[in-house]
Parts: sequence; structure tokens; C-alpha cells
Amino acid sequence: MKLTERLGKEWVFFDGGMGTILQAHGLKAGELPETWNLSHPDEIIALNRSYFEAGCDVVNTNTFGANALKYPDNLREIVEAAVSHAKTARSLAGREEAFVALDIGPTGKLLQPMGDLPFERAVELFSETIRIGAAAGADLVLIETMSDSYEAKAAVLAAKESCDLPVVVTTIFDEKGKLLTGGTVDSVVAMLEGLRVDALGVNCGLGPVQMKLIIKRLTEVSSLPIVVNPNAGLPRSENGTTVFDIDAEEFATLMGEIAGMGVHALGGCCGTTPAHISKMIEVCRKKPFAAPVPKHRTVVSSFSQTVEIGPKPVIIGERINPTGKSRFKAALRENNIEYILGEGMAQEDSGAHILDVNVGLPEIDEPAMMERVVTRLQSVIALPLQIDTSNTEAMERGMRLYNGKPMINSVSGKMESMEAVFPLVRKYGGVVVGLALDENGIPATAEGRIQVARKIYETAEKYGIPHEDIVIDGLAMTISSDSGSALVTLETLRRVRDELHGHSILGVSNISFGLPQREIVNSNFFTMALQSGLSCAIINPNMDAMMRSYRAYL
Repeated sequence: MKLTERLGKEWVFFDGGMGTILQAHGLKAGELPETWNLSHPDEIIALNRSYFEAGCDVVNTNTFGANALKYPDNLREIVEAAVSHAKTARSLAGREEAFVALDIGPTGKLLQPMGDLPFERAVELFSETIRIGAAAGADLVLIETMSDSYEAKAAVLAAKESCDLPVVVTTIFDEKGKLLTGGTVDSVVAMLEGLRVDALGVNCGLGPVQMKLIIKRLTEVSSLPIVVNPNAGLPRSENGTTVFDIDAEEFATLMGEIAGMGVHALGGCCGTTPAHISKMIEVCRKKPFAAPVPKHRTVVSSFSQTVEIGPKPVIIGERINPTGKSRFKAALRENNIEYILGEGMAQEDSGAHILDVNVGLPEIDEPAMMERVVTRLQSVIALPLQIDTSNTEAMERGMRLYNGKPMINSVSGKMESMEAVFPLVRKYGGVVVGLALDENGIPATAEGRIQVARKIYETAEKYGIPHEDIVIDGLAMTISSDSGSALVTLETLRRVRDELHGHSILGVSNISFGLPQREIVNSNFFTMALQSGLSCAIINPNMDAMMRSYRAYL
């Protein structure tokens, strides 16, 4: 049986601490724990075995820090030995039905822009370790103790691109529910669910008591199985030795309370021992089990902010786009990123929730420019981004290097478009804008546009992309050439809301193209669109008339 056949369907128990136990067994300060795979194999096998015998369903290899930065010469030997020891321990314990997790911890370096490790180099480092561990016979990849969502993403991509094993990710939050790099429970869940991991959760940093608020939020926003691996309380120093303040009995009691909060897998981290885990399993396996509940939330995120589409209309700033903007076109040609950042910050200050990023000009290298703009924007602006391009290479570059779950603008009802875009959304995650047009062009009626929307939803489902990750563009066509076009658009919005139970988006100012007094037309049409159920408006948030309409509507 695969782990994915059990996760979220019954209790799954992970193991406890390793590094703290090895320290108690003589691992010296500054000595790398993974070297014990070669120098003290019997100790590692015995420790792995004790966790299997305690009743653990998942036991980690001693590879937490095993990467080519720390082991440039013998990484393969270290990782292969670790997997072999865990498999030997499983056999000795008679637990062949249990799983060996390839333990992947942080690289030890900060990724750019906070540090000096490039994102793709991080992917390479993780990939090398994961390929070795998967070939050696690990059953899953456990990416743990991640305090940077960007590094977690690098590790997940490495796992997905290097093997077909299940992927579980646990991150490390402080008591305020923040990652070291500013991420929140909501932003981490959005990104990891978009990346299609098999389970997610929290480990290390805190004890069971301090984790409860974080766990509560996880259960409120995540649709995936939730893993909770706390420390044995908080550490303190006694006679120069680090000790933890929760014994096995108290740990089991506290974990029993957490088991009742709607989580699905339990284990321990620093300071926990086989005795802690054995007691925990004894208590928790008797608790009623509740499967994960799909939340059906439409969310986009940056590294630190999450925007949910649906509760109230969302403003998407349109200014990072060269269409009709000669100064912006010049900035793209001259590689003037500072001008683009300035446009982004001005829109953030004016109340945008998401920033549209379109850098398409025929005479520039659009994929390279998309990469530059996305990475620079997310280093200075906390707002989520909408990656807006018809160039699939530029789209993938932006999505891959994006630290969060982006919006993607766009896909149409043309099969060629869906076959190009949906695999990228499936791999990297995102909320994708579906244009209500297909091979036959833009339907003249709302009924025609709704039929295209249905086709987009149905095709997305075949790629595993849920209904909530599609936002339908009802297409605002200028009333200068067809005075009835606005009514078709408004009816389309209402039917997306009422019939398809979906979310909608418009490039609002298109309605007045070619007319004088555009601001008056735009702001009044915007109010009508909001009343018709518009979920997301691509507008210029620096325009007072548009923001007045928005705030008055709210």
C-alpha cells in the first residue's frame, strides 16, 4: 500500500527527534549528524528501529542536512547508507508495511533576494539528494523544518521533477504564525496546495501548546491531510545541556488534544524520543478520525499575503502593462526595472490587492524580462502578482520563480491554449483567468460565452485543476462599436455567478475604448459590473473615480 492510500483516510504516525537523540549518544557540537550513517551505522539502525517498534508508520532517514554544499565529495554514500539503515531497521522491527521517508531539511543558506543562493541552484541541490534517495528505495519525500516558503517551493519542484514519490511538507512558524521570511499559514497553504503536495503541516520551533493556534488555522484553510510534529515543549539549558520540558506522558496528553482538532498525522521533532511517540500513538489512535474537508477557496498568494477571491471584489492593478503606454514601453526597451517597480508600489499604495504583470513587447526577450520583473517585484512588494502573457515560455518562467500561488492571465476556450496553459497550472499552481472565447472567436451573446466557460471548467478538471482555480473573463468589449456589448458582458457576469457558481474578472476600461470622457463611462460601468457579481476588476487603482465606485459599492 502507498502512503497516499492512507494519508487523510486513517491516522498516520510519524517518528520523533533524531538530532537531539544523537547528541545524547555522543554527537559532538559542530559534528554533522549525517556522518554517523558511515561512522556509527549501528546507532542509526537502532534509533530507526526503535521508532518502528514504537508504532511509527513513517520513519525518517538521517539525511536532514544531506546536500552537496555540506557533502561535496560523498553525498551519494551518505544518502544511500541512510536509506539502507532505515530499511534494515524496518525489517528488524518486522514492520514491512511502514514507510521510509527521505528527510530533506533546508540547505542552510538563504535564497536570493534575502541571501545569495539562487532559486535554481537550490532546486539542483535538493534534486541531487532526492534522486539518490529515491533510487535507494525511499517511500516518500518529507521536506521539513522549512522557514522560507521559497526554499520549500524549490524543494517541492526538485521532488516532483526527480521522482514520483509522495511529497509531504512541514514548515516552521513562530508563535505569531509567521515564517522566518514573513510567510503566514494562509500563504504557505495556498502555495503548497497549488504545487499539489500530498500533505502539509508544521514541525519544530514550538511545543504542542504553542502550536495550537497555528494548527487551528491550518484546519480552517487547508483541504489536504495535515501533519503535526512539535518539539517536546520549549528547550532550556541545564548544566550546559539542552533539555526539553515535556515528558512522554504529558506529550501524549497534549497530542491527544491536537488529534481532536481535525489533523490527520502526528509525530514529534526536537526533544521527542521513541517513548514520547509510543505514548502518543497509544493515546491518539483511539481518537475519532475525520478526513480532510475540501475548502473550495479561491486564493492567490505572495510570499506573505493571501487574497481570497469571493468574499468581496478584488482590485487588480493594470499599470504594469505596455499597452498604450509609451513611457512603459521605453522602460522595457531600456531594461529600466526601477520604473516598473515604481508603478507597482504606487498601485500598492492606492489600494490594489493584486498586480497584473505584462511585459510583452515584440522587440524584447519577453521570458527573460518576465523573470527579471517577477523576481524584482516580489523582493520589494508584498502583493500577489498576476502573470499576464500569451507567451507560454514567459508564463512558465514567471510561475516557476514566483514565491507563492499567482494568478495566470490567461487561457481561452481554444484547445491549443488549454493544452499549453493547463499543464503549467497543474505543475506550479495558480488561479487561471479563462477568456470566454474559442476557435470561433468572441461569442456575441452571453449564452455563447457561458458555453465557452463550461468548456474551460470541464477541460481544467481533466488536468486536476478544480473549479475554484478558474476565474472567467466575461470580456468587456467597447461600446463605441456596439452599444449593446456592455449588456452582454453584464449578463455573462450574472450567469457566471448564478448558474456556474464561479468567479469572474474584467479588464474594465476596455468598455470605453475609442470614446471621450472615458473615466465617466468606466466608473459607471464598473459599478454596474460589481452589482452583477464581478469578482475581480483589472483597473487603474490610481484613478480616484474608479476607487470611489469601488468603495461606494462596498
